[in-house]
Amino acid sequence: MAALKYSKQRASIKEYLLHTTAHPTADTVYLHIKEEFPNISLGTVYRNLNLLADIGEALRIPTPAGGDRFDGRCEPHYHVVCTNCGKVFDLEMDDSYIQKINEDANACFDGIIESHTTLFHGLCAECIKKKTRINNKIHQKLIDKTMISC
Repeated sequence: MAALKYSKQRASIKEYLLHTTAHPTADTVYLHIKEEFPNISLGTVYRNLNLLADIGEALRIPTPAGGDRFDGRCEPHYHVVCTNCGKVFDLEMDDSYIQKINEDANACFDGIIESHTTLFHGLCAECIKKKTRINNKIHQKLIDKTMISC
């Protein structure tokens, strides 16, 4: 394989991914990179993100709502997507769990399992707090209404 030509834009995209935990979409990366490179196109950002993912220098995280997310942290780890707000979070688990899943899968597969990806779904702490506040307000209104009508 021929050596990859250096690109300031690609280097900037990679640097951005390495310093964010937000798991941005290509559109978000584009908005950030556009500050440094005003003439960059969205297509260039997409191509570079996909290239970084293809060569193993970034992770592409497909999400159920569509629109891949990207992560500069390439060592094996899991993600959680909030079913309410759509944010993607790193899930810190011991490496032994990841290795155990690979071993168990290998025992059931006529071949060699080299890696796997898993995306968990749930509610993030912020969304739980918001839902709790909303539910408490609704509950309080019902109590107030009941007291007025008595």
